[in-house]
Amino acid sequence: MTTMTAASLTLCALVALSACSASDGDGEAAVETSQAPSASSTASSDPKEAAKEAIAAYQGYWQEMEKLYADESGAGANLTKYAASAALKNATADAKRTHDRGLVNIGDVRVTDAAVTEYDAKGKIPNATVSSCLDISRWRTVDANTEKPATLPSNRLTRYLIVSTLEKWPEGWRVIRDDPQGKPC
Repeated sequence: MTTMTAASLTLCALVALSACSASDGDGEAAVETSQAPSASSTASSDPKEAAKEAIAAYQGYWQEMEKLYADESGAGANLTKYAASAALKNATADAKRTHDRGLVNIGDVRVTDAAVTEYDAKGKIPNATVSSCLDISRWRTVDANTEKPATLPSNRLTRYLIVSTLEKWPEGWRVIRDDPQGKPC
């Protein structure tokens, strides 16, 4: 498999992932380095508070995703604190494929216009839908040994609309599914 094909597969898998974080004041949201606050064990009756908790967990998710992809062993990441179900399975499998090709991702992921567009506290498992614009232009795929940039398709989306589903588990909010919309933003 060529480096370009491997990089293309890596990018396609990355598009299947999602993110959310706090605003940095200029309309963009950046994954911050501090831990996201823990969510309480019951769903908040206040939709605004629930939205803040879900977005904080989403931010934590991307902090851990950055660690997972940046380290070939993935040992420094604690993704299970913020992800479950398909989101966890897809992220860990894709990170392993990336690392098996001798590649890592360095830099950061940025999110703009992050918003909870739906919130359901009445179901068996409270859940929220987060819509945002994911910017991976500063999250570079590089050779793990040399940090030489991998060759990626010139027409790939580096800023795209993504919709993600989170559930409120007893331990806190978890990202369970990511749906890239295939549209630039």
